[in-house]
Amino acid sequence: MTSFDTSPQLFETSPGLNVWRALLALAVVFVMLATTGWTALRTQRAATPLAASVGAWEHGRIDGRRLPDARTAPARLARFFASLTEGQRAHLARRYPLAVGNMNGAPVELRYRANRVALGQARRAELERMRDSRLSPAGQQEAGRRVHRLESLLKPGRHILAFDPDGSGRVAEVFGDLDRADRVSVVVPGVDTDLLTFQRSERRYAAPAGMAEALYAAERRASPSTRTAVIAWADYTAPSGLGMDAATAMRADAGAVRLNALVRALPGRAPVSLFCHSYGSVVCGRAARALPARVTDITVAGSPGMRAARASQLRTSARVWAMRDADDWIQDVPYLEVGGLGHGADPVSAAFGARVLSARGAEGHSGYFVPGTESLANFAEIGVGSYRSVACAHESGTCQAGLSAATSAGRA
Repeated sequence: MTSFDTSPQLFETSPGLNVWRALLALAVVFVMLATTGWTALRTQRAATPLAASVGAWEHGRIDGRRLPDARTAPARLARFFASLTEGQRAHLARRYPLAVGNMNGAPVELRYRANRVALGQARRAELERMRDSRLSPAGQQEAGRRVHRLESLLKPGRHILAFDPDGSGRVAEVFGDLDRADRVSVVVPGVDTDLLTFQRSERRYAAPAGMAEALYAAERRASPSTRTAVIAWADYTAPSGLGMDAATAMRADAGAVRLNALVRALPGRAPVSLFCHSYGSVVCGRAARALPARVTDITVAGSPGMRAARASQLRTSARVWAMRDADDWIQDVPYLEVGGLGHGADPVSAAFGARVLSARGAEGHSGYFVPGTESLANFAEIGVGSYRSVACAHESGTCQAGLSAATSAGRA
């Protein structure tokens, strides 16, 4: 996959760890301010394109029938779409592209089709912004970068499962056949993830699309007979840079709701594995308790913590795996939580109780999905359910403790 590199240097290489320490040191002040009436100003804003599309859907009809609530249970929405003709479904995708393209319960192929319409509309809007003399040169330049990104997402063969152009933008892409998959993997990225950073030409495997593409290829190599699908899930509002949002769970809590909604609406009954990088592991930690049983594995890499002192506190039936490269700067972040700041215990510590995997070959914080690394090979083995083939971080092989042959085959 080729991409137009539109973003500045991502927060992944050499962050100011002193900022984290300062934020944690200010935790008491933060709590005091919060309890003495300090509030964030809220500004009125026009309805977003997605909200407008959903609003139009809620007033719409098909064949004389009112359309169902767009926020109703995915199973009910699935039954509604199944009751329509192909022509009726296509009509709804064209008329309400953002609503249908982001609707959990809508057929996967219909969401792809609707999002192509929505991407085309967003591209035309950004082209208008590029020519808008009222915008500053910087604003016009950003519009140009968004045009390039949207054009890339519109290329034939890309399967966009979710798209929201509002703000910095959200997107999710599928590699493989989601409807027919025997196993599904979801890549949950960390900070500085948005429409512009979804893919990159430089440091390709540090961006969600590159991560998922590499994992899909590795899974196919690991088990050619297993039909897999991988989702690059950048469909939550991630923190921007190393600030208060990155040090708290606010963004993770909102992301966890969206992640659970995605997993519960996936077609079929295939087991699901989550691969959570950096702040994405905070999202997965917050989502863990509510995840359905089909989520069999949660793997975190370069994690600042999962908002838990021990893996057992995540209250999930999924196996919890963790890895960290020896050169990853994240190990220097204080593993604690004070007054809502920080994300708790180190997931690769013995006390946490995760199954600790080897990350050999992964250089730094953003190298876990690079082809040829032991970290990516481990992700792939977990993704296809070949648990007995993973490489543990310790020679004793403790990460495989309690895994039976049936479990390794994905039957338990």
